[in-house]
Amino acid sequence: MDPTTDNAGHTEDAAAARSALEALRAEIAKAVVGQDPAVTGLVVALLCRGHVLLEGVPGVAKTLLVRTLAAALELDTKRVQFTPDLMPGDITGSLVYDARTAAFSFQPGPVFTHLLLADEINRTPPKTQSALLEAMEERQVTVDGNPRPLPDPFLVIATQNPVEYEGTYPLPEAQLDRFLLKLTIPLPSRQDEIDVLTRHAAGFDPRDLHAAGVRPVAGPADLDAARTAIAKTTVSPEIAAYVVDLCRATRESPSLTLGVSPRGATALLSTARAWAWLTGRDYVIPDDVKALALPTLRHRVQLRPEAEMEGVTTDSVINAILAHVPVPR
Repeated sequence: MDPTTDNAGHTEDAAAARSALEALRAEIAKAVVGQDPAVTGLVVALLCRGHVLLEGVPGVAKTLLVRTLAAALELDTKRVQFTPDLMPGDITGSLVYDARTAAFSFQPGPVFTHLLLADEINRTPPKTQSALLEAMEERQVTVDGNPRPLPDPFLVIATQNPVEYEGTYPLPEAQLDRFLLKLTIPLPSRQDEIDVLTRHAAGFDPRDLHAAGVRPVAGPADLDAARTAIAKTTVSPEIAAYVVDLCRATRESPSLTLGVSPRGATALLSTARAWAWLTGRDYVIPDDVKALALPTLRHRVQLRPEAEMEGVTTDSVINAILAHVPVPR
């Protein structure tokens, strides 16, 4: 095949994939009002093969957002409500004895899906948390010594309630670092909340996305084409140095006891490349890094107790670092 023709074909596939992924926002808006940043973050995570931690109070449409994303991408989705008595096998699956064959057979757990919503992940003990995190990292489940690969794409979207910590098992920093992004789902604005009520008054049923008009506008092939194009997105030495300087600044901040690890720096570069491609460029600029800095880094740092008592937040620390670290020209 002529390399020129081949490259043209890849370019056309990438352009079509970008258009399809841009259409996601409008499709999801048919069911979810005013959560564009979260939608963008979830798409970035899918493109980077990363996982997402969603934080928001109950009732801000976290579950609806995941279900609508799956419907618009024609992907399978499952939801697991995490509780203190949940066992690792309840997520990964286990061997079940079949009396008819007098043998054990593997019964897959809910982790065998494309989009797994792990609801209130901090309500289950560390043993069960670690079973899920192993599947996230290795993208496979090993039972009785046999590895079983998970579907592709595979994305874990774990939720946390930011206001109720009684009876929870907070994820330790090493496990938080495994999530590519931490997205916060805010309460809607007054107008958005009016729009939500107006839709419900008109008969909107969040359990029936088909009736709401949500249709598949993209799919796994678009994600594959997008990932191929993102891998070719240029990162200059100056941009790489800028990412490193931002992450090193978190390690030197007097407000933090824990800064961003090299894995966090790699994650920031990866998400910035995906965002650059989504916005129509084949090279990364400093604004791409800035745009993804908060969701990529906020869960990878830890505040000093005295700073927390003074009202300092991780977001405010990262914003201050973004304002002070020199931007490459």
